[in-house]
Amino acid sequence: MANTETTSLVPRTFHSAHFDELRQSISSQVTMISTLVDQLMRFIASSRKKDGSEAGIETALGEALANAVIHGNHEDASKRVQVICLCNTDGEVWISVRDEGYGFDTYALPDPTGSGNLLATHGRGIYLMRAFMDEFDVVPGTTGGAEIVMAKKLPGAENGHGGGQSKSDSGNQSSDSGGDTAPQKEA
Repeated sequence: MANTETTSLVPRTFHSAHFDELRQSISSQVTMISTLVDQLMRFIASSRKKDGSEAGIETALGEALANAVIHGNHEDASKRVQVICLCNTDGEVWISVRDEGYGFDTYALPDPTGSGNLLATHGRGIYLMRAFMDEFDVVPGTTGGAEIVMAKKLPGAENGHGGGQSKSDSGNQSSDSGGDTAPQKEA
């Protein structure tokens, strides 16, 4: 895969379940998005049972990558988009997409379902990610930019925040979370 960089593929444990981890980095070129989405979806498919949510996960992933490349890094090929994907044996998928941009305020985004926006050709990415994923949040990246963090669980599993609700959706994203929001290993 041209211009991508796999930084690790390491099984770990969180929430008392084994999981596989894939880390990728791509240059901020729109042409890189579909190749990475395909690779990540193959990884996800090999790590969990099919449950009908795959198209939604793929859509959310594509939107997160497009936002990072286009809006975050302004298609500057010298800037990178970092992706971490975790899949555990209980069927949970956890995805982080981080750009090198300036971050953004989710509350400043117009409602894509508003009458003035229904025919717009853009502006639905965050809405779709929230709709398709069980958990969704935007946090400041550790070195600037924005980090989109989202998770999907198998139906019947404990759905945490459910319905794509943000954990904090903290407006100006001024929280001091540090951006490293990967599920933590239990002792």
